[in-house]
Order: sequence, then C-alpha cells, then structure tokens
Amino acid sequence: MRDIRIDRRFHGPPDSGNGGYSAGLVAKALGGSDCVVSLWKPPPLGRALTLETSGDEVVLRDGEVEIATARKAEVMVGVPPPPAADAARMAERRFTGLCDHIFPACFVCGPDRATGDGLRIFPGRIDPGSPPVAALWTPASNLADEEGRVRSEFLWAALDCPGYFAVQAQAGLALLGRLAARIEARPPVGRPIIVTGWPIGSEGRRHRAGTALHDEGGRLIAAAEAVWVTLKPTAAH
Repeated sequence: MRDIRIDRRFHGPPDSGNGGYSAGLVAKALGGSDCVVSLWKPPPLGRALTLETSGDEVVLRDGEVEIATARKAEVMVGVPPPPAADAARMAERRFTGLCDHIFPACFVCGPDRATGDGLRIFPGRIDPGSPPVAALWTPASNLADEEGRVRSEFLWAALDCPGYFAVQAQAGLALLGRLAARIEARPPVGRPIIVTGWPIGSEGRRHRAGTALHDEGGRLIAAAEAVWVTLKPTAAH
C-alpha cells in the first residue's frame, strides 16, 4: 500500500484528474501496459490517495471510497493504419474543441493550456465526412523519465481524449469509464507522434472507441480501447 497524488496540473474536468492520466498512474503499479483500468469516481486532485496492490489487481481509494480499479489483461486492439504526419496535422484544423470545448483547460486536449503545460492534442476528423480523428503531438521534455523517454502515464493520457472526439457525435457530454491499453514502446520526447481515434460501437449511454499512437514511420507505439459514458441530462447542469 502506498500513497499517490494527482497534481492539479493534470486535470480533465476542472476539479478532477484527467481520466487517461489517472488511469496511467494506476496502471503503472502493474507495469504500465496490458492493463484494464475502470474509473468509478472522478479522481480527486491535490491530496493523498491510497493505492493498494494485490497480485495482478490494484485499487485506488480516497479514504474508504473506491476511485479506480485495475487488472492485468492481454489487451488486443485492431488498429487501422495511421495517416501521414502531414494529414494528421491538417486534421487538427477540424478539431471541434477549438470553438466549442466541454473542458477547455483539459490537460490533454484543452486549447486553453499553454505549450509545455498541457499536451495540446487536438484531434480532428481526417476526412470531414468520416468519424476517425487524428492529430500530431510532440511530447515536451518535461514528460520524460531519466532516460529521456515519455513516461507511461503520459502515453495513457494521450490515448484518452482522441477516443472521445471519435464518438462525440453519439456520446454528447461524456466521461471516460474504462481504458484498456497496451504500450509497445516508450519513444523519446521531442519527436512527433501521430495520434488517432476511431469509433468501435455504441449501446445506450456507453460508447466504445479505439485510439493509437504511431511514430512518423508508421510504427505502433501504443493502442487502447475505451468506454465513454454519456452523462445523464441532469448531470450537465
């Protein structure tokens, strides 16, 4: 058992941790890859949370309240080929969050975050008539470990929000409920990464999306499958 703290810098909604980043912190206790993380409550910011590990499972608690659970599992995601880097950069111009964003200061996709503070991943449609989205992301030096490679929790963060924008039309106002991710490699900071997201399917308030990270040569870095949960209408007010 140990304590972890989610710094306020890493918020998604204004008062809780970004789902992907928070899931990545929990998954790190299990090696950071081939994990399924379920988020049951919004992760609190700026205070000590308890991380309990038992074999291949982890529970994150805020006092007696269960915030998230994680388990080891083989994560297999069918990943479509990525667009070229130039096409991913062009897709950013169609990012809907530039003019209408639910959480404009989100650590991952918020346009209100300064360069070097937030990740500023702006996934827009690759083809205006088709739902898959893409963006180009260059990880800043402050995301690196002692070897100069992107820390796993930031790869999990980058795999989060693009999935939402791939299912935004169906999901409306929604929050991340589950993220299952596999990391193939941890790239060095400072090199462009092609980020993609695509819809998998929707059923009621639950929307499944895939996301992936590739290097400029098309080599897969990481992939994930997420479940986004539409909030009840009363929760948006």
